[in-house]
Amino acid sequence: MSLNDTLANALSKINNAEKLGRKECFVRPASKILKKILEIMSDNHYIGEYNEVYAERGGTLQINLIGRINKCGAIKPRFSVDTDEYEKFEKRYLLAKGVGLLIVSTSKGIMDHESAKKKGIGGKLLAYVY
Repeated sequence: MSLNDTLANALSKINNAEKLGRKECFVRPASKILKKILEIMSDNHYIGEYNEVYAERGGTLQINLIGRINKCGAIKPRFSVDTDEYEKFEKRYLLAKGVGLLIVSTSKGIMDHESAKKKGIGGKLLAYVY
């Protein structure tokens, strides 16, 4: 497996483990971006707790799965999105309005698209989950 896009690899690993009905999943290497995305997924009850189990050389994250993810993945290329364009990408990546999250990297940090809409800021699309 090539490690060119660690975020895409991590999200596909979570997706595959979820499809197989596993209760936990180990992802490496751990990055700040991945931890923030997992934090958002955890806050929105898509995954359970996650923690770093092995901190040496890249680090490994243990993620507890609760069977709530239908699909998740990285968005490539990383589209720039303005405040009025979120709906276009919601239609492209999510099942329906109000179902799922787009995860956006903004000037105020990484957040879900709902928070970014409320704050009125755009950014770059990183991932989706529903």
